[in-house]
Amino acid sequence: MKRREFVLGASALATLPEARATDAAMRAAILAWAGHEPPAGVLKIDISELVENGNAVPVRVVAGEPVAGLALFTPLNPEPEVAHVEFGAAAARPEFSTRMRLARSQRIVAVARAADGRCWQTGVDVIVTLAACVEP
Repeated sequence: MKRREFVLGASALATLPEARATDAAMRAAILAWAGHEPPAGVLKIDISELVENGNAVPVRVVAGEPVAGLALFTPLNPEPEVAHVEFGAAAARPEFSTRMRLARSQRIVAVARAADGRCWQTGVDVIVTLAACVEP
């Protein structure tokens, strides 16, 4: 690699926005999605509480009643919003599964939003032994 290419690449990297890995950023993302701070409610997050490798962690979110949408958030990843899933009125079982990266041990939060605007949330603490999404 030539010096000029390195300098151009480094300057492009420096212009990228900073990662928002904070609990406050996650709370702001939840407020933006739900419209208000959701109270605790019945919502299930299926995820291993002890994760050996944070590179591809399987997670499943299940609502116990009909909802218009489900969302998943993490406070310590570079981006707090993991997934937002919307459901139609004909959705018999509101749930979704995905794989996510976990930067380090943290509390994963799922939020449900009903068609009438009600929202509720739940969380689970996950311990990660080998982190992913490592920030400098």
